[in-house]
Amino acid sequence: MREKGPDMPNRIPASVLFACTENALRSPMAEAMLKHLRGDRVFVDSVGVRAGPLDGFAVEVMAELGLDIAGHRAKTFDDLVDTSFDLVISMSPEAQHGAVELTRSSAAELEFWHIFDPSIVEGGRAARLDAYRQVRDQLMARIRERFRVDPAVDT
Repeated sequence: MREKGPDMPNRIPASVLFACTENALRSPMAEAMLKHLRGDRVFVDSVGVRAGPLDGFAVEVMAELGLDIAGHRAKTFDDLVDTSFDLVISMSPEAQHGAVELTRSSAAELEFWHIFDPSIVEGGRAARLDAYRQVRDQLMARIRERFRVDPAVDT
């Protein structure tokens, strides 16, 4: 396993796996964004430690960008048919453990992006949607930076 350090270049990998806790919110959002921005150059998939129901707020805030994740079906690390990814990005401490296990015997790079789980935000609909938008925008910024996407490219 190779973890990306400050001296390693951010090359654009051929295959990327995003991992979070339930594959119901953060990782499907990231998967859809990278597919939209670099899907012609990068194979992208996502998993969770366990499979949860797709989060409706995630669907809604992604639709605001014109990205439809409503058809996403959650899967776990155990559901992966092919486990040979160039880069695995985990977004929760729980997913990091699964990612370490997955990459233990491979040359895959492993990155941990601590991405807040907006599903724990309490309050009204507006407050919750705002939290999801913040996570969506944070993911988009990280993906644009990591995968060298020109900010002028439409989302």
